[in-house]
Amino acid sequence: MKRWRIGLLGVAVSLLAIYFVLSQIDVPSLRAALTEARWAYLLPTVIFLMLGLLTRAARWRLLLSGGLPYRRAFSIMNVAYLVNGVLPLRIGEVARVYLATRAQPPVPPLKTASTIIVERLLDLLAVVLLLLLALAGGPLPEELRAAATVSALAAIAGFVLLVVLAGRRQLVQRVLAGVIGFIPSWSADSGALAPRLSRWLDHFLDGLQPLATPRTLFLALGWTMLSWGFSAVAGYILMFTFYEQASLSATFLYIAAAAFAIAVPAMPANIGPYEASIIVTLRAMGYGEPQTTAVAFAVLVHGINLAVHAGTGVLGFVQEGISLEQLSRGVREMRQSRGENDDSGTRTHPTGGDDARPA
Repeated sequence: MKRWRIGLLGVAVSLLAIYFVLSQIDVPSLRAALTEARWAYLLPTVIFLMLGLLTRAARWRLLLSGGLPYRRAFSIMNVAYLVNGVLPLRIGEVARVYLATRAQPPVPPLKTASTIIVERLLDLLAVVLLLLLALAGGPLPEELRAAATVSALAAIAGFVLLVVLAGRRQLVQRVLAGVIGFIPSWSADSGALAPRLSRWLDHFLDGLQPLATPRTLFLALGWTMLSWGFSAVAGYILMFTFYEQASLSATFLYIAAAAFAIAVPAMPANIGPYEASIIVTLRAMGYGEPQTTAVAFAVLVHGINLAVHAGTGVLGFVQEGISLEQLSRGVREMRQSRGENDDSGTRTHPTGGDDARPA
């Protein structure tokens, strides 16, 4: 029922966003924009997007402590990106966990899941940095600039807090134990809630564990900045397809906006919210006129990203020797197995020790 509600909300959000995008289109202007577009810029854009994927695979392998060969990490990551693009609810991340268990030696599910948590934290930090760079040079209203700056600084402070928590595991567990002590003993769920919260906290801290190692943290930050740097260069080059002049500030802002739009409930591939976020940011940065050109550019940004992920994802399926049907069945079986383990109170250790075993 919860998934159905999220799905219906996503459809509603996408339809509203699509209506907004379509309302900005003038057919003759669109035809002229497509005719005058400089399509030669697509090739270097694709090259830099591919470089970004290669560096992201290197980052994931680092977070896995070399648990997968680079080629295998690259193919599994690309399969996950493709599945995320065509299916809702970020199913691709579960697919990544499953595919990693098929490696030899297999990567424990919780270890893979923990690296995905760290990846999201690092990507959030990179997006916040892009946002700050855009605000530093963009022609935005002071009120919007101040609000965005405060939000960005709060996100950075939150990331620093998580790094600190990663190195204070016992302290965090003691704090949780103290909080659980306030749960009324007469509560019907009090007996089951305490161990469940403890397991969730353990899983969360497992995800933060790589942040507690300075060398791994700095290398992961380096790969993250390099990956998003390639994405920014690709986005900057792509602007020349429709615009005479490109802007780094506008590039940083529309990439950051698109990254946040992906988190919004929407139809598969985030059709609608993705384009709408780019159109709004282009308008704020002075690239909103003509409106049809902004729409064409937003669709192009989304389309070329989907095309790259589709191509590398299909190649990943071939390299993994698995079909979408087999992947779906494996993911279902793994989730059922993990649910049974959680219900019985067992826990798979994420570090790959003696008690680590694939689902």
